Amino acid sequence: MNVTQGIQQSYTVYGASDYTAPGGLAASKSLNYAKGPTINNPDKISISVVPSTLRYTDSVGLFGAENYYLKVDLDINPSIVKACFEEDGWSCAKIDYLFIETDDYYSSAEIDDSDFPVENTYEQADVLGDILPKLDNGYISIDLKNIKSGNRFLDDWLDIRLYTQDKEEHPYDKMYVKLKGSFYIGVHARNTKRLPYDILCDIGQEYRSYESIEDKNLIMRQVLR
Repeated sequence: MNVTQGIQQSYTVYGASDYTAPGGLAASKSLNYAKGPTINNPDKISISVVPSTLRYTDSVGLFGAENYYLKVDLDINPSIVKACFEEDGWSCAKIDYLFIETDDYYSSAEIDDSDFPVENTYEQADVLGDILPKLDNGYISIDLKNIKSGNRFLDDWLDIRLYTQDKEEHPYDKMYVKLKGSFYIGVHARNTKRLPYDILCDIGQEYRSYESIEDKNLIMRQVLR
């Protein structure tokens, strides 16, 4: 029986070694097959609805890429959101269309969508669904969290970073960005070990005007393209 072909196939998958641990397989962890190993060749994802949450778990370093980069492209639709964003001076209200008496002093109201003229200085109210408030200079929040593995001897050697759309490192784990644009997430191994990572990124938990953001250093400078 000719086993030459089988041996060559084994070398292709595992390398010319007897060590075949899955964490170090050449075919799955080498630079040739790595996803997002550089910021110029990142993994990509697109987000159009807020709030959204991204969670990524994997490992970096030792016989594989020492970095993982994810490019997040934003094209947020302000008319389709999954939460109620309050405007300054206004609070979100929940409307229950079931006829239920819940208070001894108030009766259930009936909503009439017909057009009515102004009467006694009172104008017809608009019932808005879950949409983003109309802000002249609005920014959504980006919050990056390192959940970690629980092993501090490994976690101390792993860094996560936010990067601007111009590929410049952002010095904080929080950032405010426009509704359209992009940013990057970077995961970096700082030691010659196989380091697991578990990261979480919340996109659009807040929607705020430029003026209401106290720390302007958190705002990502963007150039429309």
